[in-house]
Amino acid sequence: MEEKDITTEVVAEGPGEMLDAPTGGKRLKLNYPKTFKVGLAFAGICLFWNAYDFVIPLLLEHAYGLPNALRGLILGLDNLLALFMLPLFGKLSDNAHGRLVKKFGRRTPFIVIGTLCAVALMVFVPVVTLNQQKAADAEAARIESYLNDDAWMESHLAEWYDNAVSGEGNSYEVDLEYISRDGLTREDFIAIRYNDKMEHKTGFLGFIGEEKYLFNGNEVAEADLGQIAPGTTKTYQEILDGNNLYKKFVASSINDYISDVIYETHTTSASGVKSLAVYMVILLLVLVSMATFRSPAVALMPDVTPKPLRSQANAIINLCGGLGGAISFLIYTVVLFGERLHNYVIIFGAVAGGMLLLLAGFLALVKERKMVKECQEICKEFGIDDFDAEESEETKRHAESFIEEVGEAPAEDKPELKPEIKELVKAKLAKVKSPKEWWGAKSDLEKSKFKSFVLILASIFMWFMGYNAVSSNLSVYTTKALNLSAGVASIISGVSMAVSAIAFIPVGYMAVKLGRRKTIMIGFALAVVSFILICFAVAPNDKAIIPTVLFALFYLIAGFGLIIANVNTFPMVTELSTAETVGQYTGYYYMATMSAQAITPALGGAIMDAGQDKYLFLYSAICVVVAIVLMLFVKHGDSKQIPGEKKKKLTKEEKRQIRLDTLENMD
Repeated sequence: MEEKDITTEVVAEGPGEMLDAPTGGKRLKLNYPKTFKVGLAFAGICLFWNAYDFVIPLLLEHAYGLPNALRGLILGLDNLLALFMLPLFGKLSDNAHGRLVKKFGRRTPFIVIGTLCAVALMVFVPVVTLNQQKAADAEAARIESYLNDDAWMESHLAEWYDNAVSGEGNSYEVDLEYISRDGLTREDFIAIRYNDKMEHKTGFLGFIGEEKYLFNGNEVAEADLGQIAPGTTKTYQEILDGNNLYKKFVASSINDYISDVIYETHTTSASGVKSLAVYMVILLLVLVSMATFRSPAVALMPDVTPKPLRSQANAIINLCGGLGGAISFLIYTVVLFGERLHNYVIIFGAVAGGMLLLLAGFLALVKERKMVKECQEICKEFGIDDFDAEESEETKRHAESFIEEVGEAPAEDKPELKPEIKELVKAKLAKVKSPKEWWGAKSDLEKSKFKSFVLILASIFMWFMGYNAVSSNLSVYTTKALNLSAGVASIISGVSMAVSAIAFIPVGYMAVKLGRRKTIMIGFALAVVSFILICFAVAPNDKAIIPTVLFALFYLIAGFGLIIANVNTFPMVTELSTAETVGQYTGYYYMATMSAQAITPALGGAIMDAGQDKYLFLYSAICVVVAIVLMLFVKHGDSKQIPGEKKKKLTKEEKRQIRLDTLENMD
């Protein structure tokens, strides 16, 4: 057999080892505008889910007063559905055919139909709860009218305090240690009252706006706070102090009590059960509609992006997701400032409108079939394929056993198989149904890649177990363990989101320079160190600014580390897929992430209940350490060096060895 110089066609496995490709000196670069256009579909998805995650818990609490466990079960429906629906619809979009596919491509029909169905249904989610909300509002107003009633308040607060001491009955989360920290006795606690006529306005978040004292709508000068308030026996200052104690020690307990009364009185009634049942049916239909196009929408990025550029492209896709989340944040923040019965209808109506606008932009800017064809031409120009050189050789060896049925063998000077032989190989292998038989038909390389695929998914599952345990319990930890206000906690979360948006682009470049696997390991290490520091170095202090700053700093570092993982793990999964299976592999990726998010909030909460809240971060650190260990054994899925980027010049001996290795594989 005559030796053939193929040094310009061989692609090495690791980063930084890509050999010259026949590109005429051209460089392979990411088309940022095209990637952003493709990301509009993901922006629409994130627009919905950001609103869903924030608003649905409020709606369930407001309308039905559901217990935490039942509310958590409902909120976990999307994660449970994802376990089978995302891989299913990913695979369906891989194998899609018909008139719509011929005209628009494999993914676009799913995106359009799924979005339209979700938009048509989602507004009815809050609409069916309106009557229930009216009843709940009336019940809450009735109870709140007793907050300055001595007999009612003393009776309930005494019962809750005594239950907290004895450990029996419902204490509504009365924290005796927290109360005694301020020097309050039982008598002090049961004497707390709330007078809604007294207001202390300090401006937005206590920083912006003029400070004012109002009683029954009339402004009270600061010098007059010691005077007796009209219609009472207390001074303005005493009422003000009582209101502050109420907000600090009693408000959350009253809210829990109101929820229980609403649930027991209204939700469990015949009309309440019917309302909740209708609500659940419509919510389920919305979640199913959203699940039909998530995998196809995300799989579109690898469809139109060469494999070496997918980490950078995934960073842009995540930026688009952040754009959708920002739109959602603006919608519900503005709407919720007003106390209206139709708030939730307005929010979901605006979200539906935003999704339609993003869909219109997607359809106007994204021509899927054209983009896929352009990507295929670029890949052909740079010698990039969905099968690397070793896989091609393995395919040839499989083909040799079927040559007799074809009637001819590929010529020795044409190592690439003819299309009809490739199709025959695929057809033959597709008939292998037994798992044992299929495994036996696979090469050592394919087995190794399958192991890497499983390890990557397991690593993704574990780091989501760690991160989502923290994110889902963040508000509880910051307000209870660190005694911070909910406003400060939301600011920390918002800053973290902003840092995430800034970090996406450099993280994509890190993968190009270092490789995805090494970049992910760096991110994991940052998260582990930060979580451990939060657990053991952050504690409540007389000066609240100290634990606040330390926690914010460590949390931001951990968040940055896990952004690195988020940007690079999905491209590792799609690196092991082919053009025919990328949607299915996208579904498997989301199956790993969603299953973790369905489990870990409850586990994290149980750890906080069983011990100190800070051990939540130790649990998260352990989860990420397991993710690191799993990633150590991953051998495939890393990014390959972009053709034309720091090309390595081969020695004569290296060229000779490549020829020998190639000839050996062809024999």
